Amino acid sequence: MKKHVKLKGRIKTFINFSIYLGILLCFVNAALYLIDYRAGIILTCFVIFYFAITLSLYFYNKPVIMNELISFATEYGQIQRKLLRDLDLPYALLDDSGKVIWTNFAFENVVHQPKGYNKSITGLFPTITRDRLPDDSGVDEAQYELEYEGNEYVAKFRKIPLGEIVDHSDMIEAGDYDGFLIAVYLFDETALHIALQEVDDQSLAVGMIYLDNYEEALNSVEEVRRSLLTALIDRKVNKYISAQDGICKKLEKDKYLIILRKKALAQLQETRFDLLEEVKTVNIGNEMAVTLSIGIGMDGLSYAQNYEFARNAIDLALGRGGDQAVLKTPESITYYGGKSQQKEKNTRVKARVKAHALREIITSKDRVIVMGHRIPDVDCFGAAVGIYRIAQALGRKTNIVLNDVTTSIQPMVDLFRNNPEYDADMIINSQQAIEAAGSNAVLVVVDVNKPSITECPDLLRFCKSIVVLDHHRQGTETIENATLSYVEPYASSTCEMVSEILQYTYDNIKMRTEEADCMYSGIMIDTNNFLSKTGVRTFEAAAFLRRSGADVTRVRKLFREDAAEYKARADAVSQAEIYKQYFAISVCTADDLPSPTVIGAQAANELLNIKGIKASFVLTDYQGKIYVSARSIDEVNVQIIMERMGGGGHMNIAACQMDGTGLAEAIGILKRTIDHMLENGEI
Repeated sequence: MKKHVKLKGRIKTFINFSIYLGILLCFVNAALYLIDYRAGIILTCFVIFYFAITLSLYFYNKPVIMNELISFATEYGQIQRKLLRDLDLPYALLDDSGKVIWTNFAFENVVHQPKGYNKSITGLFPTITRDRLPDDSGVDEAQYELEYEGNEYVAKFRKIPLGEIVDHSDMIEAGDYDGFLIAVYLFDETALHIALQEVDDQSLAVGMIYLDNYEEALNSVEEVRRSLLTALIDRKVNKYISAQDGICKKLEKDKYLIILRKKALAQLQETRFDLLEEVKTVNIGNEMAVTLSIGIGMDGLSYAQNYEFARNAIDLALGRGGDQAVLKTPESITYYGGKSQQKEKNTRVKARVKAHALREIITSKDRVIVMGHRIPDVDCFGAAVGIYRIAQALGRKTNIVLNDVTTSIQPMVDLFRNNPEYDADMIINSQQAIEAAGSNAVLVVVDVNKPSITECPDLLRFCKSIVVLDHHRQGTETIENATLSYVEPYASSTCEMVSEILQYTYDNIKMRTEEADCMYSGIMIDTNNFLSKTGVRTFEAAAFLRRSGADVTRVRKLFREDAAEYKARADAVSQAEIYKQYFAISVCTADDLPSPTVIGAQAANELLNIKGIKASFVLTDYQGKIYVSARSIDEVNVQIIMERMGGGGHMNIAACQMDGTGLAEAIGILKRTIDHMLENGEI
């Protein structure tokens, strides 16, 4: 470190005056030689003697003078130093290594250390390490929030080069002086944070409560008891909200508006909205338990925005099957509940309304493009074929977007390719679909409502008119600005939904046997041969397809598999690990097969046949990604588990994809997710 200090200003002139006077004598001596050389010789001797004495004193006394001047400059700041010692703001000086070299009274009172504490600042505040302090790299200031003995502070650090300190002196000039100190200021913001937290706690949150199955529950009890059932539900809801000092206003027979403080809402979150379970205990002989959905919006810029958040949240709760609470903020969406299987609605009114709306949209366009999800399954392709038949009946040019044909749908695709009854361009790829899209084209998305996993996400930007038909529960990521959205989680499959729409879109519509087989296959696969998620409407849709020409024998032949696939599925089942007594976890290693993810899904279904297993998970490493197939019967909601891992699906059938993760790591993530959700009572 260089510490070259020079004098400047008047003190420099005063110290160097004797040298300046000697130089003047030299000029006088030279002039005197012109007048009298003898006098000049005498003066020369005097000048030599003068310089000898002056220079000796100058070089001998200069270090002493410099030290005295530096000491004086230091003592000159004693008043300022005393003011800093008595300053109410905690203040300290550190050296360039982070060591405390000086503190004022306020700082000493905060850290409870006496004067002369000469240790590293990290010893007082462990989060403030040396690499977080200003240094020679160009960082001159830093600011951090820290907590010390229950109080919250903002610590500001400022680099003070010593060269600048000397430079401000009226007597000393700095040269290459590269040392520095670090000034520390502590601002106590405890009271401010408490006040801000109190204001935040008192801010209002808006919510809505909808009864999911109000009509069905009422119809399941005697007529004279219906008013009592309604009164008991009202009492439950009002008592629950009133206990949190909230306001509950009944808007309709099955809808409530609630207003809560944010602090009270935090208590409801801690109990995971136990009203969802309490309302199910209302039983006066009703065969069907009452379930409800809660949507809450908060942290908006205005009350109106909170209300809009609440509306979006309740729509999302209902779209995911009900019996759950959804909390929406500007930054995130949080889900609670969703453990119950949604009951099928007997009425087809909604299907008829959606069918008429779909017909209006298709007839207003010249072309229909049908798209499903990536790595399409039987239900996806069967639903696309159903939409193809509707559009053809309405006289519109129709294309199905299909990039990769998996082994599971290869037999069905072969029914249409090279078939003279169908257009050669019935099935196109993504690039051809983008070229065909335009203002006169409508895009129908089937069996998926998550844009990122559609067959061609870019196609959503090229089509202004979009229709979404799906039976998966909605998540945070949805297709926005859809002209028509028909998402029914209670439906067994998208093929079931399209079968119902078919009956209302066009009178006496005629289907070919190939189309009926495809749609029947979709229902059969998604219900695991009519063993899961089947209701009255499922069998009605299957009956309609049978009347339209579907043949069970032909469908069964379509799904016969070769020995390698059968063996791969059997290996996955045999190697399953039973985790936490109720969860079966296995790996499908069908690398040499064209569609290992399908084998993994089939293996997950097989694992549910083991006694005591509540949910099964099969992981498949395919094309650099880990595909997780999750299945359950009725006790565990695998959808919320897969959502936590970035996927989604149904309560009983769900999946997710993991990028940049190995099999061992993916299994670890799955187990930690299950552990965490079990501890919190989420599953």
